[in-house]
Amino acid sequence: MQELLNRFLILEDAYAYFDWRSLVFLAEALLILWIGKFINNWFTPYNVDEELTHKDNKALAISYAGYLVGQALIVLGVMMGPSSSLVDGLIGVAVWSLVGIVLLNISRVVNDRIILKNFSNRKEIIEDKNAGVGAAQCGGYIGTALLIQAIVAGEQISWLDSVVGVVIFFVIGQFSFVIFSLIYAKVIRYDLHGEMERDNAAAGLSFGLTLIAVGLILSKSISVSASIPAFFAWFLIGLALILVARFLIDRLLMPSHRLDDEIAQDQNWGVALVEGAGAVMIAALLNASFA
Repeated sequence: MQELLNRFLILEDAYAYFDWRSLVFLAEALLILWIGKFINNWFTPYNVDEELTHKDNKALAISYAGYLVGQALIVLGVMMGPSSSLVDGLIGVAVWSLVGIVLLNISRVVNDRIILKNFSNRKEIIEDKNAGVGAAQCGGYIGTALLIQAIVAGEQISWLDSVVGVVIFFVIGQFSFVIFSLIYAKVIRYDLHGEMERDNAAAGLSFGLTLIAVGLILSKSISVSASIPAFFAWFLIGLALILVARFLIDRLLMPSHRLDDEIAQDQNWGVALVEGAGAVMIAALLNASFA
């Protein structure tokens, strides 16, 4: 009995929270997140502070919230990685976090120019204050950040190997997002780009959450293997299951109403939230099932 109670009274575990090195890493992480704001301003033709405060731009708030979460996921991934000493750890966190944040901003360009190429994300978010496009961009940020997190969290054999690995998997990851968006647009029974352009928040929310699900799936493969064939095999399995999940939500959870009609005609963002949450749930369960 005493041995059982002792397991709950280990003082060493409590002392670990007072390690000053943890505070150093926390301070560095907060500094990196602050720098990430200026990197975002450098990549975009607008000022985030002005849009959020002076213009009350809720669409940009949704998008930027995804960017903030994405930054945190990337920094977290780097901090979870191996380090040999305090100095090496600080350098590694700084370098790879900033690399990841730059890649996150590049992904926004991919989202704008390729995935949602039928209109200008900047115009829709900044000029029209389109919450649906903001939600889609938010999902794109988080989905890509999950991908980048898995890339930068792995064991780094050498700087050259790490850089090559980051570039390869970022490129094929963005390629996978593009392929998924094309297939998704064909499967649904409404014009995804048209609905989003006409300020349909439900369409944007559904698509954004589904991009997060795709990011979860892609990150799983990278975290367990550096094999590109394995990456695409896992992507195809995940893609099929996400689409099956969408069908099941439509037929089983809402048998009296069509999912696409609720999103396109009624602009029902509650239904869109359920659909997107279903995709994220399937992605998480798939990752856990094949641990």
